[in-house]
Amino acid sequence: MGNTNVALIPAYEPAEELLTLVKELKAKQLSILVVNDGSPIEYDDLFEKVKEYAEVVSYRENQGKGNALKTGLTYIKENLKETELIVTLDADGQHTVKDTLNVLKQANKNKNSLTLGCRSFGENTPARSMFGNSVTRWIYRMFTGIRVTDTQTGLRAFPAGLIDYMLKVPGERFEYEMNVLLDCPKNKIPICEVPIETIYFDKNEHSHFRTFADSFLVYKPILLFALSSFCGFIIDYTLFNAFYFVFGLFAAAFAVPVSNVLARLISGTTNYFMNKKLIFKYPGGIKKTASQYFILALIILAGNTVLLSFLVDSLQVPAAYAKICTEVTFFVLSFLAQRFLIFRNKPQADTDMGKEQTGYNIQGGVKKAENKFR
Repeated sequence: MGNTNVALIPAYEPAEELLTLVKELKAKQLSILVVNDGSPIEYDDLFEKVKEYAEVVSYRENQGKGNALKTGLTYIKENLKETELIVTLDADGQHTVKDTLNVLKQANKNKNSLTLGCRSFGENTPARSMFGNSVTRWIYRMFTGIRVTDTQTGLRAFPAGLIDYMLKVPGERFEYEMNVLLDCPKNKIPICEVPIETIYFDKNEHSHFRTFADSFLVYKPILLFALSSFCGFIIDYTLFNAFYFVFGLFAAAFAVPVSNVLARLISGTTNYFMNKKLIFKYPGGIKKTASQYFILALIILAGNTVLLSFLVDSLQVPAAYAKICTEVTFFVLSFLAQRFLIFRNKPQADTDMGKEQTGYNIQGGVKKAENKFR
């Protein structure tokens, strides 16, 4: 391997398209590293043929796509020290050599960025792929504030200087690539998009994506946030009812607002630390975010208390039911404020690139090539 650009291909039970792919990549003078992610022995003959055109790293037990990518990156770091750019692509032939070279070309212009080869999704897209990408795209924007056209693309390019960062991102299977996208804004790594051709073989039926198990891993951060919010609600709801019972015995006129304030202070503190440390994993200090969080909490608390008191005192809604209605009303506002005001991770443009760079504009933190999808 002498080329400074390396194509990294994780492969598990690949079809003959893998051999065609490496031949074409080799013809374009790319260095190629294929990671055999524990494919059964009946695939050994195919990998032997692949070795004529690429380096092959193998292990016998399937570990998942994320682990295969990390294995390849570790190999590149230790053995291919001259590498400048790395492009990852899938082994099933869904990524063309032309698009691979185009992604590398754009990555060369955006030295400190993660460059994505993004597919368009039309009427010929398999339903599973359409649904999965739509959901993850929406969730990703909620968590980062960034629009990404294709969150599940395996065609990605980045400089070798990001290898250490890539190795630290958690995840061993399909969730790894989503985790990379989620972590990039936190580490101020810009994301660039390049439109590529959309290709599916047999409606993507040969994908090794495990619908339930891998979906759980991909959506784990979202599920954790929901769990955090639910825990905060349970704490708040339980304490509110306990305080309301106690204060109702000797200060009934003030029972609702006092109980709501005390419950919210305790649950809010708990929720803040859970979101900062476990959910958003925000790297900033506590002083600034805590003050912002509690200012926001006071604003929401004021509206929450007014609405709750109105429902209980004016509309005679039972306090327990009124509390549920109030929390549901303010949940979306609280989430959006935390995500985009408190724990916001601002994308940072490459210092070598500016808005004046030819052929690019910046939209929602993602640099998009101006040429249209085919």
